[in-house]
Amino acid sequence: MSELQLYILASLGALIAGAINTLAGNGSAITLTILTELLGLPPNIANGTNRVGIFTQSSVASWVFHKGGKLDIVRRRNYIIIIFIGALAGGILALNVSNEQFRSVFKFMLVFMLIAVLVKPKRWLRSTDIHFNPPWFLYTPLLFALGFYGGFIQMGMGVFFLIIMVLVLRINILESNALKGFVIALYTIVVIGLFAYKGMIDWRIGGIMAIGQTLGGWLTARFATRVSWADKAAYYLLIIILTLALSKMFFF
Repeated sequence: MSELQLYILASLGALIAGAINTLAGNGSAITLTILTELLGLPPNIANGTNRVGIFTQSSVASWVFHKGGKLDIVRRRNYIIIIFIGALAGGILALNVSNEQFRSVFKFMLVFMLIAVLVKPKRWLRSTDIHFNPPWFLYTPLLFALGFYGGFIQMGMGVFFLIIMVLVLRINILESNALKGFVIALYTIVVIGLFAYKGMIDWRIGGIMAIGQTLGGWLTARFATRVSWADKAAYYLLIIILTLALSKMFFF
């Protein structure tokens, strides 16, 4: 396969990943596999390079969600700040520690994710509970850990984000996806700076992947803000992605 064919295939995979990340999560499982297995990047370089497309895709998607009235930054500012601080800590750790050993237990985390998504599905399709005000000591450690995980490895971050936002903080799945895109874009630009400082980003490959991821994010966000059944689509896509990921890790 020629270099051009490899890059075209990588861009197509990135487009699918961008769509998955915007409406569900775990799209990085696709992009990291492309970067390491198809394009041959070392794991740490792949981790850094992957953040380029994540930033562009999340930025575009969150802007579309904002224009569609699905993103309330002011009201969720406390959540955003805590996740951002956690992500900085995770990003700093990722510069010095390989996450390959952590990925060996990722499949067991996927089992937990799938169970959380399948139990009482009506919770995933409800409207945001505007009267629910969780105590700070409940959400602060959860959101810091969430940010730390995203800064460190990113893969699966979107699913964990939705689980906490929808099931713990009682925010509608579409609004949670909108908030997810904004938060990830916010901390990823800083994490990119950290990886770039260490020379751990392949900018050419990252740029090529970013084109596909951004297009996927933009198209999916437009879809989510224009159809009435987008919340159901997001929920069922989440189930499909987790089921496929588990099948791949346990049986293939």
